[in-house]
Amino acid sequence: MTSPPVHVALHLGGEDRDLAALLDTRIHEFNVEATGQDDGRMLTIRAVDAAGALVAGLSGWTWGGCGYVDALWVTSSHRGAGVGSRLLAAAEDEALTRGCAFMALSTHSFQAPEFYRRRGYVEVGSTPEYPKGHAQLHFRKDLAPAG
Repeated sequence: MTSPPVHVALHLGGEDRDLAALLDTRIHEFNVEATGQDDGRMLTIRAVDAAGALVAGLSGWTWGGCGYVDALWVTSSHRGAGVGSRLLAAAEDEALTRGCAFMALSTHSFQAPEFYRRRGYVEVGSTPEYPKGHAQLHFRKDLAPAG
């Protein structure tokens, strides 16, 4: 038996932060219902200079025993000085505090794969030609409690 066609109007647009936020909420609700895991929390860390200007930051979340780094950025004048390593270590520590067993993240082949490898992340997959001529690389790192 087939379902009758559903008639909807599509509205193609550009940036729509309200729609993106609503979709995040709806997907979160579905995920909680499907998994029973309702411990999702955002995770953000700012690195500021003496004047209070942002020089680096990390955003991600923890959910269902996993920490995820969605974005890690360091201004060019602070790269190579250990700021990114400190952000990542702080995120890992917080994920452990929240009961996470591992961290996951994705980066492009032209971004920072070696940075993550040096910090114990293992490549677990890739999406070739994303973007064209490059790849998106997927990483994971098991977290072990200090002790």
